[in-house]
Amino acid sequence: MNTYRSTERRILLELLKEIRINAGLRQVDLAQKIGVSQSRISKYEVGERRLDFLEMREICCALGLSLSKFVQLLEDRLAEERHETD
Repeated sequence: MNTYRSTERRILLELLKEIRINAGLRQVDLAQKIGVSQSRISKYEVGERRLDFLEMREICCALGLSLSKFVQLLEDRLAEERHETD
């Protein structure tokens, strides 16, 4: 994986965790909302398990966020990162 891709992935995972925390949910709470184990949420957040598009949508819904809003937040973070490294 190239450096840029690993940076993108790190930012994605950080944002996912941040949004969960800001929603006031523990991993176990989110897991219960979407019907998976807490360990699966943990694996998503540390990058041990990849999310597919529909899983990401389900998580966003459970966190009270549209998938399009999540993508916009991610794009904003990625743009910030690019500006910081220029």
